[in-house]
Amino acid sequence: MNQELDEGLLELLRQNSRESIANLARKLGVSRATIKEHMATLERRKIIEGYTIRFHPQHQQQRVSAYLMIEIHPKQTGTVVRHMEKTPAVQALYSISGGYDLLALVSCDTTTQLDQVIDRIADLDGVDKTLTNIVLGAKFQR
Repeated sequence: MNQELDEGLLELLRQNSRESIANLARKLGVSRATIKEHMATLERRKIIEGYTIRFHPQHQQQRVSAYLMIEIHPKQTGTVVRHMEKTPAVQALYSISGGYDLLALVSCDTTTQLDQVIDRIADLDGVDKTLTNIVLGAKFQR
C-alpha cells in the first residue's frame, strides 16, 4: 500500500466526498483503477466507514448546537450510550477524561427542540449530571 497516495486520497475525500474517481485520479496522478483499488482497501481496513456530506457553514449557523458533558452513574454507560445512539439530534458522542464521562454534540433546528433533547438526556436512568455549552459559531471545520 502506498501510504502517501492513501493520505492524499483521504485528504481529497475529506474536502469533497462526492469527488469523482476520475477527478481524484487526475489530482493524484494515478489511474482510476488505482483509486478504486485504494478506496476498496481503505474500506476493508476500516479506515473509511462511509461517505457523507459536510454542511455549508451558513446552513449550520441556522441550527442550534451544543456540547453536552454528561456524568454517568457507574456501570450505566452502556445503557446511556445505547439511548444516545437512538437520538437523531445527537451528532457525536465521545468518552472523555475529567469530571464528566461523556461529551455529546447535539444539534437541533430550534432552541426549544434543543432544550427538550437535553432534558430527555438529563432524565435518563444513569445520568447523574449534565453541563451544556451552546455553540455560538464555527471558526473552521475539517
